[in-house]
Amino acid sequence: MIEIRHRETGDVLLRVEGLSLRGHTFDGLKLAGADLTGLDLSDVDFRNCDLQEADLRGVTGIRAVFKSSLMRGSLFIEANLVEADFTDALLENCQFCDANLTGATFRYARLASSDLSGANLTGADLSVADLRCNLNDANLTQADLRGADLTGANLTGANLTMANMFDAKLADAQMARVKMEGAIGPHGQRIGAPTATRKATRRWWQFWAS
Repeated sequence: MIEIRHRETGDVLLRVEGLSLRGHTFDGLKLAGADLTGLDLSDVDFRNCDLQEADLRGVTGIRAVFKSSLMRGSLFIEANLVEADFTDALLENCQFCDANLTGATFRYARLASSDLSGANLTGADLSVADLRCNLNDANLTQADLRGADLTGANLTGANLTMANMFDAKLADAQMARVKMEGAIGPHGQRIGAPTATRKATRRWWQFWAS
């Protein structure tokens, strides 16, 4: 049996029969403050759960589902959350430092004041998300940022190569040392795209030249 306890009080919040949480469904449970550090949460469904201020540091949550969950102040530091689904989740003041979020979905998620510094968001869907947060040195290669709100966000050192930022809000964003080769900007323009090489032609009056 697995016992999930409160990170501070030690009170038991949930008991699960078996040796693993992998593949379990916990729809709508109240697990605020839960200590889930280091657990294997792959394919676990936490949709509509209250996981505010939960500790998920170092978890393996490949394809885990957190749709529409309340997760204010939760910790995901160095977590492996490849292809996890955070659609419409409330993630304000969370910490995702150095987390692996490759291919994760954050569509409509609210991440204001969260810390995603050093996170790997390669290929992540962050469209229409509230990203007024810290993305310092984050890897956003090929990320979908269409319609995202990055107003005042810290993008210092971020990698936005081939990212799609069409219709994103970037007012007052910090963008020193940002890599943007091949990215699509807020107005649909391709940034740093190679220009077609124009074939050299002779002037009309040089037709006799060899």
